[in-house]
Amino acid sequence: MSRIGKNPVAIPQGVTVDVKDNVITVKGKLGELSQEFDSDLTVKVEDGQVLVERPSDSKDHTAKHGLYRSLINNMIEGVSNGWTKSLELVGVGYRASNQGQKLDLALGFSHNIVLEIAPEVNVETISDKGKNPIVKLTSHDKQLVGQVAAKIRAFRRPEPYKGKGIKFVGEQLRRKAGKSA
Repeated sequence: MSRIGKNPVAIPQGVTVDVKDNVITVKGKLGELSQEFDSDLTVKVEDGQVLVERPSDSKDHTAKHGLYRSLINNMIEGVSNGWTKSLELVGVGYRASNQGQKLDLALGFSHNIVLEIAPEVNVETISDKGKNPIVKLTSHDKQLVGQVAAKIRAFRRPEPYKGKGIKFVGEQLRRKAGKSA
């Protein structure tokens, strides 16, 4: 039984939800998102809520029931409030700067890494003296923000001995003890 799929998704003020031909479209103050869903499931918009219903209790239907309910919830949350991911650069000489949508990272390689960020994602870099640089990504699309953050993190993953690398703000790293004498 899908407990997540049964919960209705509340539609906040200023957000419109349209369902046509297995495509759900959500519009809000921050943008517009569309998601195609499985033809077996039915999506209804009633009394300021979105309900996802499944035809049977088969394994495939229960899995998709919770999945599409969560995707719709993330879309509604995104167009009303937006999503933010923050990355911290830990290491001596690691720097980040941006000019518009170009992110320039100095990560200890012989050259700087210049990454062109998608126009839907706003990028901001914070460099305070004595603190690690922070890259802040915001957008209305949760999947896109996560994908861009994962791509940036993949340039220099945190290593377990000193903790150097790019990590999410608040991420707990598993540290290892070094060599014993």
